[in-house]
Amino acid sequence: MEYFLGFIPTGRASDAYGYAQAKTMTWDDYVRETGNSWSSRSDFDDAMDFMGWFIYKTHKINGVSKWNAKQQYLNYHEGWGGYKRGSYRAKSWLVKVANKVDQRSKRYAGQLKGCKEDLDSSWLWRTFFG
Repeated sequence: MEYFLGFIPTGRASDAYGYAQAKTMTWDDYVRETGNSWSSRSDFDDAMDFMGWFIYKTHKINGVSKWNAKQQYLNYHEGWGGYKRGSYRAKSWLVKVANKVDQRSKRYAGQLKGCKEDLDSSWLWRTFFG
């Protein structure tokens, strides 16, 4: 948000919105490249498809692993060009947030690994024997 006199909201600083907080220009690229012309940033399924597209593009453009949550987050925040220029290096607060994202990603991966057997079994097996 942008504020007048430090406390009166006057508008958004960014045109990002929806589940993925996607900026209009990036969303338009996604729509053009995927042909998903009926997609909406306020539709969860579309937002998740957008995130998959963005992660794939980040891998192709900047060579960041699809599994590297920290670097993916920095690309998402700074944009592909900003990441390539290293603009995040001047933002210690952002690097701290990216580190938290990375830690959370690793925690979730551990949790998933811990319950993978249950998730992989059929619903019928879980119902009667789980």
